[in-house]
Amino acid sequence: MKLIKKRPIALTIALTAIAAGGCHLLGSQDDNVAAASETTAAPRPEVDIAAPVAAAINEYQTYSGKLEAIDSVDIRPLVSGAITGVHFKDGAQVKRGDPLFTIDTRLYQAAVDQALADVAAASARNAYAHTDAARAKRLLGQNAIAQRDLDAATQLEQTSAAELKGAQARLHTAQVNLDYCHVVAPVSGRVSRAELTLGNVVAAGANAPVLTHIVSISPIYAAFEVDEQTYVRFLGQPHAQPVKVALGLANEAAFGRQGVVDSIDNQLNGTSGTIRVRARFDNPQGLLVPGMYAHVKVSAGQRRDAVLINDAAVGTDQDRKYVMVVDAQGRAHYREVKLGDLYDGLRIVDSGLSAQDRIIVNGVQRVHADDDVNARVVAMDTHPAAMAAQR
Repeated sequence: MKLIKKRPIALTIALTAIAAGGCHLLGSQDDNVAAASETTAAPRPEVDIAAPVAAAINEYQTYSGKLEAIDSVDIRPLVSGAITGVHFKDGAQVKRGDPLFTIDTRLYQAAVDQALADVAAASARNAYAHTDAARAKRLLGQNAIAQRDLDAATQLEQTSAAELKGAQARLHTAQVNLDYCHVVAPVSGRVSRAELTLGNVVAAGANAPVLTHIVSISPIYAAFEVDEQTYVRFLGQPHAQPVKVALGLANEAAFGRQGVVDSIDNQLNGTSGTIRVRARFDNPQGLLVPGMYAHVKVSAGQRRDAVLINDAAVGTDQDRKYVMVVDAQGRAHYREVKLGDLYDGLRIVDSGLSAQDRIIVNGVQRVHADDDVNARVVAMDTHPAAMAAQR
């Protein structure tokens, strides 16, 4: 019985010793694997780095504007009557003084003839009264008439002179009305369509119908609104020469038309924080039409040295902007930057970078501050769309 009891105890001790040895062997193998993984370093991320572009720039701002005619005139009749002639084609170019419409002249010509007759009669009476007054003065000197007779002759002369002036004024009025029958272009430009045609009767006055509309074509205005900062930096300073601006239409990428600032409003709009500006552009071929939308580029007029980078290389950390700079040892560093406006597709860096720095332009999403990287030097991409596609 004692031998039977000892065998299980001995077997248990042996199994425990074997298990302990096995655990020691497994523990040693795990330590070796961990040590091997520590000795194998993670590969450095592959990134592209580029130097900022250093250039002398002339800063500008771009605004949306609307083209306006310098002269815009609604043609209305100034006398009443039937339209007897239309002397232009719809949409034609006209010069100042060109005939547009004719209103029936017969009544107004008759009024002129009547006024001419009245002037002739008044002139004859005035001539007789003048002669009679001169005769009366001579006779008074000879004591041939009384003073009363001279006074009467003098009064008649003055009355006839006044009647002559009245008749001449009525003649002038009749002549003006007759001239109004011939409606001419008050300005040079492009005429609209004829709103009323032959046979229509028109009336003069404040509610007179519009016969047509004329807008001047060249030069032409581009009206736009400038924010307060741009006004202070670009337009508020005294300039020896007119401030130059450039214009491009809504479907044009380039600013191919050059002009100058013609006027600036006298106060800032407190609600929008902007001020109205108007620029003038030559339009000899008439391609620019009032009412069209356009982009206007306002230049600062003075060049300065600047550092420029592609917007795609800029990261955002809450309300701060930053880039990743790689040093000579291949280590990435966080660099906060202060950015300015866009210039020809690149972002102006006001502070935080120099032309000698190298920033990550591709692969920045794989890098953290103080990481070692494998950097490949490339040129700064000046095409924002191309760089954005790489990200």
